[in-house]
Amino acid sequence: MTSTAGVPMAHEDENRAVAATGTGQGTPPGDGHSDQRIDIAGDASGPVVAGNHNVVIDADHGSTVTLLVEGEHPQPVRRAQVALLPRRQAAPLGRDAELRRLAAAVREGGPVQVWGAPGVGKSALLRHTARSLAPGADGVVFLDAARREPEDLAQDIFEACYEARDYAPSSPELRRLMGDIKVTVYVDNAEFSAEGLRNLMDAAPDATFVVAGRERTLLGEGSALHLEGIDQHAALELLARELGRPVAPEPEYDTAAILWETAVGRPLLLLRAAALTRLDPSGRAVLPRPGDVADLLPLLFDRLEGGPLRALHLLATLQDAELDPAHVGALTDASDASALCARLTDLGLAEQTEGGYRVVPDVAPALRERGLEPFPVDRLSDHFAEWIARPSTTAAQVAQHARALEQVAELAEQAGRPELAVRIVRAASPALARSLRFGVWGRLLERGLPAAQRAGDQQAVAYFTHERGIRNLLTGRRVMAGVLLAEAAYLWQQLGDLHGANAAAGAQQYVPPTTTGPPVTGPHTDGAAQSLNAGGGPDPASAHAGTTHGAGSPVEPGTAAHQAGTPIDPGTTAHQAGVSVDPSTAAHQAAAPVDPGTAAHQAGLHQAGTPGAAGAHGTAGAHGATGATGATGATAAGATAAGASTAGASAAAVALMKVIALIVAVVIGGIAIQQAQASRDSSGTSPSAGPTGLAGVWRGSDGKMYEFKDSGTGSYTQTGTDVCGNTSAVELTGSSGTYTTTGSLYDMNGGSCGAVIGEVTTTLTLSASGDSAQLTSEMTSSSDQYEQVQCYSCGTITLTREQ
Repeated sequence: MTSTAGVPMAHEDENRAVAATGTGQGTPPGDGHSDQRIDIAGDASGPVVAGNHNVVIDADHGSTVTLLVEGEHPQPVRRAQVALLPRRQAAPLGRDAELRRLAAAVREGGPVQVWGAPGVGKSALLRHTARSLAPGADGVVFLDAARREPEDLAQDIFEACYEARDYAPSSPELRRLMGDIKVTVYVDNAEFSAEGLRNLMDAAPDATFVVAGRERTLLGEGSALHLEGIDQHAALELLARELGRPVAPEPEYDTAAILWETAVGRPLLLLRAAALTRLDPSGRAVLPRPGDVADLLPLLFDRLEGGPLRALHLLATLQDAELDPAHVGALTDASDASALCARLTDLGLAEQTEGGYRVVPDVAPALRERGLEPFPVDRLSDHFAEWIARPSTTAAQVAQHARALEQVAELAEQAGRPELAVRIVRAASPALARSLRFGVWGRLLERGLPAAQRAGDQQAVAYFTHERGIRNLLTGRRVMAGVLLAEAAYLWQQLGDLHGANAAAGAQQYVPPTTTGPPVTGPHTDGAAQSLNAGGGPDPASAHAGTTHGAGSPVEPGTAAHQAGTPIDPGTTAHQAGVSVDPSTAAHQAAAPVDPGTAAHQAGLHQAGTPGAAGAHGTAGAHGATGATGATGATAAGATAAGASTAGASAAAVALMKVIALIVAVVIGGIAIQQAQASRDSSGTSPSAGPTGLAGVWRGSDGKMYEFKDSGTGSYTQTGTDVCGNTSAVELTGSSGTYTTTGSLYDMNGGSCGAVIGEVTTTLTLSASGDSAQLTSEMTSSSDQYEQVQCYSCGTITLTREQ
């Protein structure tokens, strides 16, 4: 479906509905489900509320965050009956026994997992079950989980059950709201681990879940149905239905029987065999030989040309992403894209989803084997960037196509065009934030930042770092949020963007440092103790749950704000999170003095030792840009140092796992460089000009400065304060323009340096001219006792020689 001016709209099947009243008007005979549709997604503009935070999305300078005060939280309105149904389709053949088993398992309350090989008919069975079985007491919800995170699916379920525009509740609040709602939730393509599935099911504790995927993961929990191929009778019936005639007697009957056996009863392969028969150029419509089953795809490709082949080429380029037919038409110049996509579905080459069409998984690699080049990435980038920018394109539509946008960004990077990846991610990020689908938003941001670094786009680096910090804050990952927001504030300041620096500093005040003591609450201007945790309750990763320190307030040893009794060194990550800054340190030098009374001062953009720092209790969180909703945040007692992004920020992590790891004493940058630069600025001296191997000052694509000194023995050193607050000297050794060093990987799960859990090797390779270099860090070992260790500060940046 298209809107005016050819703007692609979200694919809206007439059978996909959310019933608000349960009146049943428009219900097909015998169906029992309402087909009334009510939109459940938010607007593409204006503030949104996530947990306890009011968020104003800013596509230019980074989003701003304030706290909601008591009584200003949205009040979701529960829908009387829910019917978010899949599209209609023919009943699956030969599945009567499986349907009976599913019905019995659903009546028992689940969870139920349907699993089996690709092409065996899991999706067809699940969709039919969602429409044919009686819904839960409060209704039924059908979701497609392909390449989606459990947290985004949980938001889908919430929005299906509640009218709550532009609101994403915290995890505890979501469980409270969904606690007594008895819906049956069907989730197709649920390729999650057991933990991921449990997290999804915990979001709706009283719901009955029926999930389908390739592997069985819910071991010992609920019921599992292993789906195998259909029997011979059903296979012959399927072939007859697809051929439009009965299977002829011998020899066709015998051929069909052998085809069924060769295909192991998988309906997809039988569907393709029938499609190839219909396309027989001789007109004889002869079933393919059983030996051709493995070659059905190449044979089908040979029968395609023109529009269908171009459309298949496009879908295969985007792999597992679903695409609205309007996009297919715009990119392939097809006059009737819906009919074209439907034809590919009939051939078993594409599948229809609730949001459009996507290629069947085994088609894309088969096309690559034939040497088919990907669809032109510059055309894809131009099309989607322009589409996102149109005022009529909603946040929900962008979120629906997020996987396609992610694929375009990946193709751009593979083609050596990181600027195109930056363009797509930068365009999509605000809409994904507004859609409240924080899982896919995070995936796009993680792809955008390294692309911006490779493209040398410093504004995009600052923006993506800022938004990653905001996302971590909204999802309760407060330690990572503090590191990222500190770095973003510094990057914005380096770019001269006071608006962005203010926004980062204002958000950073809600991320107090970590402590081992109990949470501490403090009075706000409204006299109420307020939690700063996005989840609504005490956050074990935070130092204080209700109070932020003024930047001019030193932390006394022994207080809750003091980290585990360890003195905090200026310039460390913990220091950036809100501890006072010594005016003699480079962190202080990196930030310009802020005059009292200016907007920057009022936003908390100051630090100890600068004019206006003493007694600065700004109002960054009081009102800000939230007047559109009337929501106000709590006044914070000052804010953190916006310019104090130094060594710790250079090791900024992206997301939390079971173990959070940062490199320590490998890629330092920051403090040592700023101190050396300040020394040179004051003395008027500089190192000798001209490339001298690795020695000298370099500017990184991450926005930081790096200095390496020649040790005189063929190696180079860099000295500075690492993220743990230790003074470290890194030695890089090597020859022929390639130098390496090895450093420790620390467990940062508690927000400060814990045990050493592995090693990271950093390699620095000079270009032929000596004016640039590639710095790559990768984890080379990890301790066996830790699960899912991932180094989030690893990766590649480009260094450019400054002096």
